[in-house]
Amino acid sequence: MKVVLQDLTKKFRARGKKDGSEVIAVNSFSFEIPDGKLVGLLGPSGCGKSTTLNLISGLLKPTSGKIFFGDDDVTELEPEKRGVGLVFQNYALYPHLTVFQNIIFPLQNLKGAQKLTKDEMREKAYKIASLVQIDELMDRKPSELSGGQQQRVAIARALVKMPKVLLLDEPLSNLDARLRLHTREEIKRIQKETGITTVFVTHDQEEAMSISDMIVVMKDGVIQQIGAPQQVYERPVNLFVAKFLGTPPINVFKGEIRDGGLYIGAQRVLEAESSFSGACFVGVRPEGFVPCDGGKLECDLSRVEIMGRDVSVVCANPSCTSPVIRAVISSDTSINACSEKVRFDLKPQKVHIFDSKNEIRIDADLK
Repeated sequence: MKVVLQDLTKKFRARGKKDGSEVIAVNSFSFEIPDGKLVGLLGPSGCGKSTTLNLISGLLKPTSGKIFFGDDDVTELEPEKRGVGLVFQNYALYPHLTVFQNIIFPLQNLKGAQKLTKDEMREKAYKIASLVQIDELMDRKPSELSGGQQQRVAIARALVKMPKVLLLDEPLSNLDARLRLHTREEIKRIQKETGITTVFVTHDQEEAMSISDMIVVMKDGVIQQIGAPQQVYERPVNLFVAKFLGTPPINVFKGEIRDGGLYIGAQRVLEAESSFSGACFVGVRPEGFVPCDGGKLECDLSRVEIMGRDVSVVCANPSCTSPVIRAVISSDTSINACSEKVRFDLKPQKVHIFDSKNEIRIDADLK
């Protein structure tokens, strides 16, 4: 099911203020979610992700704008009539019911031509439980399950009616790191097997990039960039997107383009062909540093951290906007940890330039 959002805006009255002022949670949000795709809504807390999800589900009504499921305008349609499945951060399972009873609960509320017999409900429940690999837990109560198992029950309950759209609101935030990794892989598998259009809300950029077909990066209720995860990572449209995506985060320097070169401080680090000249921000991904004795960027070495297959070189440079620079290099590369200085060349494809005034990406041919 294709989902189309047209100029979607949601305003809330500001709390504690008597002047009638409003807070804009979602601002002119327009986006088409392709049929059968998994789309990640990504951004910091308070950016409007969950509000957007609640608008799609019908739990909130938009201040303005339209929502279409396929060709049908569902803007004013009640949530129970939209055919959506919801999975919340806290799972919202009924503690007094078994796994089986939790899963069939949405089916018990069907009426008229949609009403099912007990055998039909049982068949559907076990089919979906098998899909999420909890069919051996059907007689247990939620308190007898691990966090990951409870999450699967919540997903099964949302899927049992085979919704047109599946909405996941930060479903992995309550799980530990290892379980989160496994569960997100399961969500991707389930989504591919069912083919249900899915919207996944998270503030964890690694989570969104690993399972989404497309990501939508938001800030203050406004879309910043839409695209395939790797495309957004490799060509961020502004400094906010560049800084938000990536672990460790991108290193940002104060720089300048002049005389056909890119400068960080007084050091000419790359050749640069661009119609732009003047002050800029230079973003260098952690994997964009190449240690070498004659490197064009000199930094003060702080320490070297061994991380198994990779090594993190922690250093500093007066032109960097943060106190610490992290360069991630292969463990095969030797670094003299006792040295006071370290020099790097930069990989041009891992360097991004932004206007220092508006922080918008500057296109430049770097060499």
